[in-house]
Amino acid sequence: MTHYPGLLRTSPLRGETTSSLICRIASRYGMEAKALRSCWQWRNYPPAHDGGGARADAEVLLNAAGRQLLAGLCGVEENVLALALPSWAEDDAKLRARAGDPVGLWRIGGAVAGPVAFGCRLCTARRTGAALRVVRYAPRWERACVRHGRWLLDADANQPLEHLNLRGLPEVVAAQRRWAPVARRAVRAGVEPERVFALAHAVAARWWEQALGWERETIWPRRLHQVAGGNAGGDLERWRIVGRDAVVFPEVVAVADALLDPAMAELVWADSGARRPRALPADGMFCRRLGERLGRGWLGPLAAMDHGGPLIAWMGSVIRLRRGAGGPPGYDNDPWWLRQEHQAASMAGQLRVLGKEKKAPGSGTMWRAAVPAEQRRLLTSAIDSAEEQLLQLRGVQTGPTADVARRLLRGLSHSAGLIETAWKRTAVAAVNGGVPLQEVAQWVDMPVEVLSQILVRGRQNGS
Repeated sequence: MTHYPGLLRTSPLRGETTSSLICRIASRYGMEAKALRSCWQWRNYPPAHDGGGARADAEVLLNAAGRQLLAGLCGVEENVLALALPSWAEDDAKLRARAGDPVGLWRIGGAVAGPVAFGCRLCTARRTGAALRVVRYAPRWERACVRHGRWLLDADANQPLEHLNLRGLPEVVAAQRRWAPVARRAVRAGVEPERVFALAHAVAARWWEQALGWERETIWPRRLHQVAGGNAGGDLERWRIVGRDAVVFPEVVAVADALLDPAMAELVWADSGARRPRALPADGMFCRRLGERLGRGWLGPLAAMDHGGPLIAWMGSVIRLRRGAGGPPGYDNDPWWLRQEHQAASMAGQLRVLGKEKKAPGSGTMWRAAVPAEQRRLLTSAIDSAEEQLLQLRGVQTGPTADVARRLLRGLSHSAGLIETAWKRTAVAAVNGGVPLQEVAQWVDMPVEVLSQILVRGRQNGS
């Protein structure tokens, strides 16, 4: 194939993936992307989703000759491409080949330079004259296109939408503008803005999971129906996953702003009893004021009683630091440290779980996604312990067989109790969330009458 360097200029967009640029170059030449990619020697195959199909967030790394070839095809100097493409300077041992051979290597974008999202096609058309699909690296606080009122979705999920329409939701667009001063406040406070955002996002995402039981919550349902085109009821589970980040974004920015406010930290200190320590009260001033800042005066007690969540963890760190009881520097006394169990599940991960659960409902394989993170950690630990004891029993590695058997049974009994509790809570949540009792009974393979009695007893016991 003969190439004509610079014949048709294709400028890169800021933050664009190299793979996305190659696809746009191919379109500019009237070619299939696969045909243009044959100009490089590839060391592996393009990444695909579990069920097949190319990943939109696929990324490519190129060696020196490969980068030179790309620069010639798009008619742009290499130094310009280096500034625009985050993956440009990435290297890998597999790329090393004979001098002059253009070599390419496939990767997943999120593992190269951070979160990957779709670009706004209207912005692309304005810049390039063609409304083509663009995939670019974009932090989660830069997902609202202010000019065109669109929320740009993650590109790593196996779903067809590139954006959500924010028409009728000016508060989401306004939150995008408000984030900049919040980020500057974080820098002045000596905190990386991404850490503040991650913590605030975890707080809002946790509330999002709890909000199905909040009768007084009316803001989020309205927004969700709006981004779903008017009615999310036809596929509520999916829309709650796809629409979450757009719907809660104003609250994420508001929470981040509140957590950076020294006056709010003073309220936490006062709630803790200051120099006379006491348990944090359900009607504490901090949570009450936080609810007011979010336009939800009723939220305070609910937030204050959410023990084990990221907000209470932040409050605990603030108190320990103020008392000088935090010990040496580390995550335990770092208010902005986000524990792994508090990190919000990604859209891609949730959609995978949803797809598997629909294929095999009630199989029990998805229990980790159905129970709270802190309970999930206890369950996993208990099951791992029981499995270890089972291995000991099989090999009679330590102690008399009877002693090992007794330890195994105790471990299994504890694990079974935890799983039963999680199962009951999941069933109650499903029924309370509007899933018909008959359908829940079918999931768990149990007569409706028996399930009904179990749920009644569970509610009476507060489980």
